Amino acid sequence: MPEYGYFLASEEHDPAALVEQARMAEQAGFQALWISDHYHPWNDAQGQSAFVWSVIGALSEAVSLPIETAVTCPTVRMHPAVVAQAAATSAVMTQGRFRLGLGTGEALNEHILGDPWPPLSVRLEMLEEAIQVMRRLFTGEEVTHHGTHYTVENARLYTVPEEPVPIDISGFGPKATALAARVGDGYITMMPEEEMVTRFRKGGGGAKLVSGGTKVCYGPDRDECVRTVHRLWYNELLPGEMGQVLPSPRHFEQLQELVTEDMVREKSVCGDDVDEHVSALKAFADAGFDRVYVNQIGPDQRGFFDFYRTKVLPQLG
Repeated sequence: MPEYGYFLASEEHDPAALVEQARMAEQAGFQALWISDHYHPWNDAQGQSAFVWSVIGALSEAVSLPIETAVTCPTVRMHPAVVAQAAATSAVMTQGRFRLGLGTGEALNEHILGDPWPPLSVRLEMLEEAIQVMRRLFTGEEVTHHGTHYTVENARLYTVPEEPVPIDISGFGPKATALAARVGDGYITMMPEEEMVTRFRKGGGGAKLVSGGTKVCYGPDRDECVRTVHRLWYNELLPGEMGQVLPSPRHFEQLQELVTEDMVREKSVCGDDVDEHVSALKAFADAGFDRVYVNQIGPDQRGFFDFYRTKVLPQLG
């Protein structure tokens, strides 16, 4: 049976709100936290995007739940040696309850320093080399590395946890899933697809942690929930690779008209139907996931946590 966690949306809420949501999540019975790592929100309506490592420091004092970034890109905007230091410190502050979720990123967040945005094949190479660098640094030993994409000179992390930080790799296609199976400590994907879980496990992932997540919008008025999702998170329903290649929130805003409220109504969990919420999360359990994270879209966070505490989580065990 999976564990169920809460997904903190850095793009939609300010740091104080995220910390308060984490407290409410723990009180409601959620067992873990995800937190997104973005430089920009997907659109201006979301309106936030705090530096995730500062927020993790606050979370480490506010709650006792495991925390994971979902996900960090350690390849372009931030050098892997710097990400390694941030992750190691987070693991120390949480007394070993931190996992580092990694992915190949999006141009939205990673192009801001003017660097080229490479194709996926190169981004996967960069991610694998970044993981090699970070794992060496997690040992606390001095590291010098001259690789294809990264150079590290005489770097040593003095503040490191007792055990190396576990690294989970995000994958939505066969190449990234294969990388996760080969070099990751776990696998992250956002759809309850049994085929991808099987691909990971048979490709070398074995019994390693598989995590997934979904977004919902709880509220007594389903139509109002649909409008809230359409206003804030229509980007979730954009087709193809646009999420990886568009460079700014305004480009996503230009595509909002591609997503209709009827599409949201069909594809998203909206409203207060307990069975609908339970079914959406059980789909991940049925597909073989070990942890499932859910995010509430919109302002009614207190209502969401009360709803899940009393009606949804008890049905999930």
